[in-house]
Amino acid sequence: MYRIDVDRAESIVSFALEGYIRLEEMQRFVEDLRAATDEVAGQAIKIEADLRTFRPASPEAADLIRRVQEYGLRSGVTRVAELVQNQIVALQLNRVASGSGTDKILRRFWQESAARTWLKHGDAELGVTLRG
Repeated sequence: MYRIDVDRAESIVSFALEGYIRLEEMQRFVEDLRAATDEVAGQAIKIEADLRTFRPASPEAADLIRRVQEYGLRSGVTRVAELVQNQIVALQLNRVASGSGTDKILRRFWQESAARTWLKHGDAELGVTLRG
């Protein structure tokens, strides 16, 4: 099961994947996520991915996730906050994000409030100073 919401005011696309997602459902999810991303095209898009109850995906489904991440990068996604609890899912998502290039703009969170704050305000709001 999945859900997708768009906060146009903040340019945040939020989604949740729950349980094991079969390939056919993953294909529908990817189409719907692309459409949601297109709703805020032209802005600095942020993604909030709630994957706390998501189960590891098949290789084919993982490939669909990689491709939709690549689409997001081309469409203007600037930050991705993932909420993940399962270590196996985290490892699989690490491989997918590395393959798509999303790993450069990705952060993992335990709390939804911290994820939202980072999406809206970046590292400065979390008390993190980046040094170049």
